[in-house]
Amino acid sequence: MLQLKNIVKTYVTGDMKQDALKGVSISFRENEFVSILGQSGSGKTTMLNIIGGLDRYTSGDLVINGVSTKEYKDADWDFYRNNSIGFVFQSYNLIPHQSVLANVEMALTLAGVSKKERKQRAVSVLKKVGLGDHIHKKPNQMSGGQMQRVAIARALVNNPDILLADEPTGALDSETSIQIMELLKEIAKDKLVIMVTHNPELAEKYSTRIVKLLDGRIVNDTNPYSEKEEQVQKIKHKKISMSFFTALSLSFNNLRTKKGRTLLTSFAGSIGIIGIALILALSTGMNAYIADVQKDTMASYPITISDETIDVSSVMGMRGEVIGEMRGENKTETENRTGVFADYKEIETSEKISSSIVENNLTEFKKYLDNPDSEIQQYLGENGIVYTYDVNFSVYSHDADGKLIDSDSEVGDTASPMAGSNGKVEIMNKLNGSAALGGGSSSGAANFSELMAGLDGKTASQVITDSYDVLYGTWPEEYNEIILVLNENNGISAGTLYQLGLITEEQYEAAVEKIENGEDADEISFAYEDICGHTFYLVPACDHYIENENGTFTHIDDITLNEEDLLANAVELKITGIIRPKEDAQNASISTAVAYTSKLTDYVITHTDESAVIKAQEADREINVLTGMEFESTDDEAKANDAKEYLSSLGISEKASFYKLMMYYASSHSETNNAGTSQNGMAAGNGAMDETTMAAALDRWLAGEPDQEILLKVYDEYIAGSTYQDNLKAFGKVSFDAPASISIYTDSFESKDAIAACIEKYNETATEETRITYTDYVAMLTSSITTIINGISYVLVAFVAISLIVSCIMIGIITHISVMERTKEIGILRALGASKRNISQVFNAETFIIGCCAGLLGIGVSLLALIPINSIIEKLSGLAELEAQLPITSSIVLITISILITIIGGLLPAKKAAKKDPVIALRTE
Repeated sequence: MLQLKNIVKTYVTGDMKQDALKGVSISFRENEFVSILGQSGSGKTTMLNIIGGLDRYTSGDLVINGVSTKEYKDADWDFYRNNSIGFVFQSYNLIPHQSVLANVEMALTLAGVSKKERKQRAVSVLKKVGLGDHIHKKPNQMSGGQMQRVAIARALVNNPDILLADEPTGALDSETSIQIMELLKEIAKDKLVIMVTHNPELAEKYSTRIVKLLDGRIVNDTNPYSEKEEQVQKIKHKKISMSFFTALSLSFNNLRTKKGRTLLTSFAGSIGIIGIALILALSTGMNAYIADVQKDTMASYPITISDETIDVSSVMGMRGEVIGEMRGENKTETENRTGVFADYKEIETSEKISSSIVENNLTEFKKYLDNPDSEIQQYLGENGIVYTYDVNFSVYSHDADGKLIDSDSEVGDTASPMAGSNGKVEIMNKLNGSAALGGGSSSGAANFSELMAGLDGKTASQVITDSYDVLYGTWPEEYNEIILVLNENNGISAGTLYQLGLITEEQYEAAVEKIENGEDADEISFAYEDICGHTFYLVPACDHYIENENGTFTHIDDITLNEEDLLANAVELKITGIIRPKEDAQNASISTAVAYTSKLTDYVITHTDESAVIKAQEADREINVLTGMEFESTDDEAKANDAKEYLSSLGISEKASFYKLMMYYASSHSETNNAGTSQNGMAAGNGAMDETTMAAALDRWLAGEPDQEILLKVYDEYIAGSTYQDNLKAFGKVSFDAPASISIYTDSFESKDAIAACIEKYNETATEETRITYTDYVAMLTSSITTIINGISYVLVAFVAISLIVSCIMIGIITHISVMERTKEIGILRALGASKRNISQVFNAETFIIGCCAGLLGIGVSLLALIPINSIIEKLSGLAELEAQLPITSSIVLITISILITIIGGLLPAKKAAKKDPVIALRTE
């Protein structure tokens, strides 16, 4: 089964060569007790190590069960030692930090035997050698004889074919030596036992065969064995493996025996982690503070894109040209002029600015924004995208005297538009907003603005609710609910109170008078509940138009004369709460005294779409529903007829106003004859004529042959120019697909930059008509801040890199020391069949454990250190919200880094440990 063929072993030391074995050839039976005798240096141990696979022969062949070992690789020798060989050493070679049971189990563990089976087999063999009651002891708790029995049990547990014993009784007393020899003799009945000894008496007494060596040669063999030569078979490569958990167990038990040093090593390794953790905590706290500031800033300064804007880049370019000219950088050949010349730069600049106004197609851009697959979606902040619509409505309320007040009225000006009506100016004021001009405002009522909507259908964004204290009531939820906004002093300007109908005109004027006289105005205050009981009436622009019997529509504007008509279908708005900006609020961005929800905007848009004037106008795109005539006549005759028809359709007041206007025109452009009639056919009136008389005079003039020039003037002034789109806009028509402006909110500067990049990509694929132009004012303000933050980040990264390098070097040194201390353990493991890779695993496991301990210790110390650090930060900065913090994710990452660094630091020592010669390692003390 085992055959040595002409084995030669030569040791090379520098230029010297020494032959330890010189052509040894010997065969062994499957079961016999062979003792190898010889003087020191005769080659006994070398022969034993070659048979055991710990050492390699220089030439010859070692045949095992008919298989040559010439082509054996390291893994094959490892498998051979683990499965076929059992070693018993003179110095026992037990791993001191492992229990008796663990020492015996080691060979089975390397062989991959399950935990349950290896324990059963280990306990069984320990009982066989008489140590069944000592399985949990450590080797240093046992006698020499007991330790040798443990070694024998370890050698037998894997049921090897060959048991190799190197001076097994050399360190034992006589009585114990006899016990060990009896045990080996018993084992030799079933296995091949080869023992190296210096004791010929014990060899004679217990061995069945004695082989003597001298100077590396066999000089005597008492019972030689010649087996029949068989054809040598090729090797079937086999290997064993050690699990990482086994390596962890070995290293953990080793570290447990050196708790003090392990703790110090871990603390040393944690210093770098502590430094990094504290820097990271400070950085995280600062970043969190900056993120909050960014979020607040971006909530106040979103990327806003209007339907009409100025290309600031062009204007800035013009500014550069102007500055260059002021500095004399753009001189031309005109610098030598001696006369006075006209300079057209002002006109050119004005024209350039006018041409810099661009229109944005927000309808197409809204489609891109609303697409859930759009790249821009991932960068949106908490407030997302807010669409603003130019809803057109008026708001009225009754003051304490019962007078109806328009919130758009000028403060203190309640006089009738016709008061003191003399001349063209008063007549034009009367006509302003009449049926001819369409009337209405292009935006919502003064002192009213829309609340920024929140997520998940909330009527107010968290950014807004976090910035205001609710002093009374609640935030509005329904379309007809509004909220009153006070300033930091719980006040609202007196002018606004008047416009809202909360104080009367007399109260306002009395206050103004006292202040003008240097006196203190009377204090005016309201209880919260009284304010909330005040009612406002919202009238959409479309409801300012009433239908006439002929199908046309007339605009009603005078609130005194038309109060009943105006308020017939008005929406009653109720104040649900009163709010005030919080102290130091960054996003108290409501700029008006009253705020309403986006639900009211939606209501006004929908209500307008359903109104009679909108439906009538949309039914016929060619006819102006205000005049009943076409939007644009083809010739002068048609225009004159349209003017006659228009004037005939007016009411008495409007006709009287036009009569005055035309009389003013006639007196300015023609002479009056003796009959009191001007040359253009207008009868000269006097200031005593009432409206009915003037209206009748206008009708007579129209019935006759009116001056076509005047009719064309009327057409050009009051009829021409109005278009279908102009009317829809005047009526308050707004499409949900065509916002007036789009505000895109982000939570950080980085997201803002990403959104800007997305808009650039959109423009690259869009047509020239649908490209978006906007100005990123925030980028101008924050570019320097970003540069500073990046610079700080680079410094921190460099600091961390240095700390990691230092930690890596330190762990490498510590692991190297551990390798030196555990050299003998390396030899034992190799003798039991552990591979070089297994040895590396053991030390990698040790650095893994140290890395874990260092990381956990570093995080723990850092968390404790943050308590006083945060107190100092708050005291020095005065910012309670600026707090160093170490996130859980960062802690896990730091522990992982600690582990990786220690493993990297230990790779070189672990590799060196794996390369150690097992024979030399076993001799290390």
